[in-house]
Amino acid sequence: MSLISLKRSSKSYALLSALLLLPGLSLAAETSYESMEAFRSSAEYAVFVIDNLWILIAAAMVLIMHLGFATVESGFSQGKNSINVIYKNIFILTAGILSYAVIGFQLMYPGDFNGVLGSGGLGIGVDLSDPVGMFTPAYGEAMTIYSDFIFQAMFAATAATIVSGCVTGRVRISAFMIFGALLVAFSYPITGSWVWGGGWLDGLGFYDFAGSTLVHGVGGAAGLACVIILGPRIGKFINGSSHTIPGHSVPLATVGVFLLWFGWFGFNGGSVLSANPVEVSYVFVTTALAAASGALAAMLTARIVIKKLDAAMALNGILAGLVAITAGADVISPAMACVVGAIGGVLVVLSIIMFDNLKIDDPVGAISVHGVVGIWGTLAVGLFSTAGSFGIQLLGVAAIYGFTLLFSFSVFGIINAIMGVRVTEEYETRGLDLSEHGVGAYPNFAMIDTTFKGAKSDPT
Repeated sequence: MSLISLKRSSKSYALLSALLLLPGLSLAAETSYESMEAFRSSAEYAVFVIDNLWILIAAAMVLIMHLGFATVESGFSQGKNSINVIYKNIFILTAGILSYAVIGFQLMYPGDFNGVLGSGGLGIGVDLSDPVGMFTPAYGEAMTIYSDFIFQAMFAATAATIVSGCVTGRVRISAFMIFGALLVAFSYPITGSWVWGGGWLDGLGFYDFAGSTLVHGVGGAAGLACVIILGPRIGKFINGSSHTIPGHSVPLATVGVFLLWFGWFGFNGGSVLSANPVEVSYVFVTTALAAASGALAAMLTARIVIKKLDAAMALNGILAGLVAITAGADVISPAMACVVGAIGGVLVVLSIIMFDNLKIDDPVGAISVHGVVGIWGTLAVGLFSTAGSFGIQLLGVAAIYGFTLLFSFSVFGIINAIMGVRVTEEYETRGLDLSEHGVGAYPNFAMIDTTFKGAKSDPT
């Protein structure tokens, strides 16, 4: 997935070119034009328009994923925290886009740099004095710089959204906001630059097509660090035993999972970085097969291990299959995509149980879905394709997870030392909707107390 310094060539535009009566056209080459007028009158213009339009459509589909994350997190959380969940997700998306525009985009794609850390400056980096270099194939991709930015920005916000699910129900909202903004502005772009920005891991041959590690793994690792510092919800672990705190709406979570699945076609399909019909359709197929396999494998595993027909595990199985195939959706065969997705579905069930046994409280299973399965999906590239070696894939996972854990423990720990990251016991027990926001999500339901009048933005 990349820009400027990482120019993944589309293997062939032959089919699309034939459809457009433009035989032999290839936009992978850096074609130079004298002016925008010359480009618009060229044979390449029609293909570029279609490619660019597909990237924008894919970006909009990834935007819908944020609605999916919000509804999954809300459904798997207690009803008394629903508005708090929605508020966090709104903030992360909006603040994430802005912080990525100001700092993150050029930190992630700095151009020529030392491979570890670099920056092209502040802002998106548009040079209006060079429209040919910004808005034609001379940019280095089959899209304009604006399309590149907005597609990348949707990805950036996803990493911090994953953290939201991990800490739900007890995190102080101002602390989460500060951490989420810093994660999107600095940590995510730095590790992203190592691969998609043409950095040191890219030079070694590390391969992560659409972000099993670079997006989902980063979110899962950051979430794990935050959860360890934050501690479990009240009532989750009593006398050494784990107690289920059920979410208030599995149907709402189901809507969210299917929104995520829909958006994932844009997440993975857009990462082809063109409208190449063969490549995009191939990625759609591997994505769907992995998701379906992950769901069935999780259902079977849950039935065997916990003796239940667990709908929540089935839903997480879909997400696990999607995360697992994301690193290699364009290079793993359809048959092996089923295997990769199925193993992801098994892993997510076992991982959720493991973290419960370790007394690590993850209300929605996000650490398992994104963090643990993200590792598997990245390593699977080295096992089921020739795109990357297992050793280099393992090294990349260790480096990216290690940096993210160090950043997250440090930043969230500092925030905790300065202002605290957890709400009071009273606020948590009453629910963050009333305590933080002064209103309940379901005022007509007697199960949720709506009489609390002491709402504040944060406890003092």
